[in-house]
Amino acid sequence: MPLFNRSRLIIKPLSERESKTYLSSIVDPDSTPQSVSDYELSKLERVVLSINKSKRRQAPIVFAFGAHLVKNGLSKILIELMKKGYVQHILSNEAVVIHDWELAFQGKTEEDVRRYVAEGQFGLWNEPGKAIASAIKTGAKKNIGYGESIGRFINRDSKLGIMHPNKEISLLWQAYKLEIPFSVGVTIGQNIHHTHPELNFSDLGKVGGIDFLKFVDTISKFQNGTYISIGSAILSPQIFEKALSMARNVNRSLNDYRIYVNDIQPSEWDWSNGEPPKTSPAYYLRFMKTFSRMGGQSEYIEMNNTAFLHNLYHLLTR
Repeated sequence: MPLFNRSRLIIKPLSERESKTYLSSIVDPDSTPQSVSDYELSKLERVVLSINKSKRRQAPIVFAFGAHLVKNGLSKILIELMKKGYVQHILSNEAVVIHDWELAFQGKTEEDVRRYVAEGQFGLWNEPGKAIASAIKTGAKKNIGYGESIGRFINRDSKLGIMHPNKEISLLWQAYKLEIPFSVGVTIGQNIHHTHPELNFSDLGKVGGIDFLKFVDTISKFQNGTYISIGSAILSPQIFEKALSMARNVNRSLNDYRIYVNDIQPSEWDWSNGEPPKTSPAYYLRFMKTFSRMGGQSEYIEMNNTAFLHNLYHLLTR
């Protein structure tokens, strides 16, 4: 069966694209966070207790999240948590890579999907596809993971001739500098740089596989650890369950850890009582159903991610 030839595509300069999110959206970690209810505060305080326990016992504190964390301007908050030793591993998706890189490169990100799909131009921009493809190619040759490949690429910008004037707010660059593993989950065809003719899918699979095994290694040491999943309904729970199964296969004593899931989807079910019946809408809250099967202790925190992470930062650093 014939394959689509990506060289046929009209790839335009990124400068011709309109963006919806700018550096002005970045939240100052030291600003006053959104107010939360006493009930929400009690949940956040339990997260703080768990994180501090993990930190004292030198157990992993893992943050997993989707692209809205970056688009909502929360990068600086997470960077400060990284610098203060509250993050030992990050798990994200490729959309995070795109938005993080674009903000570092040009100070703006997020295109109008409806408009550009209608024009047949969605995702077909040269600079992000070319840069990410180049970083991945080098990473595959050096046998390093996806996240590290992007961080290294940004770090070497002056040598490569592609400058990143806003790299201080790049999660990938900061993680690279701090030597914090940054694992990126890969799903072929799900992200805009997959359309670029220079992206090699074999390289993509290789760096993604390395990152997965890095993540499994962290989870294999997860006793007394804390896992915080923010707005990642598919990648975070699905990767975590495979990693945990692999970790338990070689470490049967792995049983004491805490999982906190933050999202805005409503759920009144008390997950400490086990899974809800199939007649309950909560049964179809897929990510919590997965996490509730993972042992340890799990808790769902219904809250927008800005209020969650900003308040969590203030509670941890007060």
